[in-house]
Amino acid sequence: MNKKPHKNKKKPFHLIDRLIAFVTDMFMINMPILYITTYFVLGSKEAFLENHIAIFVCVILFGIITALFFAASGQTPGYRYARIKLVQEGADIQKPSFLVAFLRYLLWIFSMACVVGVLLALFRKDSKTLYDLVCHTKVVSLEKL
Repeated sequence: MNKKPHKNKKKPFHLIDRLIAFVTDMFMINMPILYITTYFVLGSKEAFLENHIAIFVCVILFGIITALFFAASGQTPGYRYARIKLVQEGADIQKPSFLVAFLRYLLWIFSMACVVGVLLALFRKDSKTLYDLVCHTKVVSLEKL
């Protein structure tokens, strides 16, 4: 019998990995920012809810921190847990710059607000969202690298 050599099947990239990374980042990065701002800086939940500047600062701070993670290693804690990485498209696999990562975050906010930008990934073979298309980035599985 002629047997072909067994090839290791690599884990395919799924959108569920991005969802796992998102939830992990919300708990590991965003929740501490919100908790510290709410209870240590402002003193109460009511004060936080009434202070739109504090809410805006928390949103921007989360974006800056995630952009720093992406610029430093291509991974946030959630991406590392989900074993995925954000890379700049091109011939060479490289991590995005801070400005590209921060622009991607701002476009993520826009995409989440209008939902179409995020749902775009469901209809594309490469699972790219609007913010990935505009910033020329892609999310890859570490098993494929």
